[in-house]
Amino acid sequence: MTVGAGGGADMNTQQARSALGRYGEALAARRLAQAGMTVLERNWRCGRTGEIDIVARDGDVLVVCEVKTRRAVSFQHPMAAVDAAKASRLRDLAQRWLQVHGGAPPGGVRIDLIGVLLPERGAPRVEHVRGVA
Repeated sequence: MTVGAGGGADMNTQQARSALGRYGEALAARRLAQAGMTVLERNWRCGRTGEIDIVARDGDVLVVCEVKTRRAVSFQHPMAAVDAAKASRLRDLAQRWLQVHGGAPPGGVRIDLIGVLLPERGAPRVEHVRGVA
């Protein structure tokens, strides 16, 4: 099937990717809550600068959390998706979030990464790495 420039196939792919990301973020938020953290916001947008997937509080520390979800058949592990440029952008976004929400808490800010790997069979694997940037 050939789809033109307004194409339905591309739209379906984008919708599937978006649904996959939302599912991974829901699993990540649940994991953070199970670890005793309080999820403050999900999908916080800052104009064209970008988006923070999850903002949470871990005691007196503010946690900015990037979530990467991949299917097991993917060539790249979710954790490999955050390079130096992405880490820098997350730090900038964290700074903007603090400006909007009244500054840093006493424990400061930490940037975490949650990788969600969805195998063809079985339960999703959720990995949480603290302080990646």
